Amino acid sequence: MDKKCPRCSLNNRSSSRSCARCLLELPEEVRLEPEPVRQGLGVKVVRRAAVCVMIIGVTVSGFYLSLILSARPLSAEERSHVETAIDILARAGFKTEVHYLRNYTSFRGNDNWLNSLVPKENAYAATNYPFEIMTVYPDFFVYTADDIERAAVLLHEARHLQGFDEYDAYEFVWKHKERFGWTKANYGHSAVWQNVRKATMDIKPGMFICDFNDFGDCF
Repeated sequence: MDKKCPRCSLNNRSSSRSCARCLLELPEEVRLEPEPVRQGLGVKVVRRAAVCVMIIGVTVSGFYLSLILSARPLSAEERSHVETAIDILARAGFKTEVHYLRNYTSFRGNDNWLNSLVPKENAYAATNYPFEIMTVYPDFFVYTADDIERAAVLLHEARHLQGFDEYDAYEFVWKHKERFGWTKANYGHSAVWQNVRKATMDIKPGMFICDFNDFGDCF
């Protein structure tokens, strides 16, 4: 860079020690360090938000893995019964529920650490929403009459996988039970039928009060 003489304003070479015109001694060259680029407020907010999202993602992923790893997977035989029950629902036209069961659900054979903290009675299955983890208990295989009754249980839990509550799940299964062959004529004396009917009646008593069928359900 040229040195500008402060007296006569002549631009001298950077190596010159005195001005070529007025012979004024020139100051030594001073190199200015570039000022650091200051980040705007928007950039800082975006960066902090990205860090927060990353931390939340790692935390949620760790929580999900802890639920998966703290419970055992289904055995080959148990998995076969579950797949057959899902096929029954697929043939009956429950596309959304089957989609959730086949594509999003991780089936486990016993309680993970979170489920073990909650007392349960006579549970056939349980769902961890929104992690789409379904625990299938031994009662699911022992007390169900066949895979059609297991399909009824899975249909109930599939509603929970979509975020619906107990009221919706019981009502949905009871309204559509004949679509997949779960009828009173064939299963009226089974333990699962009687338990589900009682639970549905307790939650939705209006479904069992109708003019055309005294003391029976309206579906």
